[in-house]
Amino acid sequence: MKKNLIWCILFICISALYARAQECAGVILKEGSGFEASNFDSKGKPAGKFIYKLAKIMKEGSSTVFTVDMEFFNTKGKSELKNSYKMKCDGNVLQMDVRSLINHEQLKTFQSMEMEFTYDNIEFPGELSVGEKLKDASVEGTGKSGPVPVTFNLMINNRNVTAQEKLNVPAGTFNAYKITSDMNMEMAMGIPVKIAMQSISYRAPGVIWDIKTENYRKGKLISYSELSRIY
Repeated sequence: MKKNLIWCILFICISALYARAQECAGVILKEGSGFEASNFDSKGKPAGKFIYKLAKIMKEGSSTVFTVDMEFFNTKGKSELKNSYKMKCDGNVLQMDVRSLINHEQLKTFQSMEMEFTYDNIEFPGELSVGEKLKDASVEGTGKSGPVPVTFNLMINNRNVTAQEKLNVPAGTFNAYKITSDMNMEMAMGIPVKIAMQSISYRAPGVIWDIKTENYRKGKLISYSELSRIY
């Protein structure tokens, strides 16, 4: 009787551990874990930070779906924005909500516009290789500012894995893959505004978020972010 009780307790503990920590696409997913990314302008001046937390992990058929809670803090440490994203891991591919790539200033503006989004998620294979071409991604949003309709479109294409290199950031040293892409954004609120950018992101096996990202316009660096903490 005592032996059966011990096995039951062990089974419950193992089941609970599996429910809280799972591996998908080479990434360990655990509720309550997270990461922090620090933002900088083109001159290296701090421009706030994002803190992300894995809030909930669940199974949907053969896929693992998890919610990421995001909070943005300005340079004075004041919280300015909160949001949540859904991510999905299907086999060896990690799918990220492409809305997470919209900058915080735009997200703050959208909160008052009743925006509704449709999107084609950005994907990262569990194993990357130099020379690989990755799937395009996009997000489309519609809303209104008072009586004025608002539209937002973001296209991310020409995603190519161009190199692998050792990268040092505050969160540690990583053998990261360099991914280049083109980002074309168009927003219309009466008058359309178009912005074309180029992005470089660095990703490492086993890490859910970018190690570093760099954003360029017409070949000039305009901002970048670095992974500063993993917890």
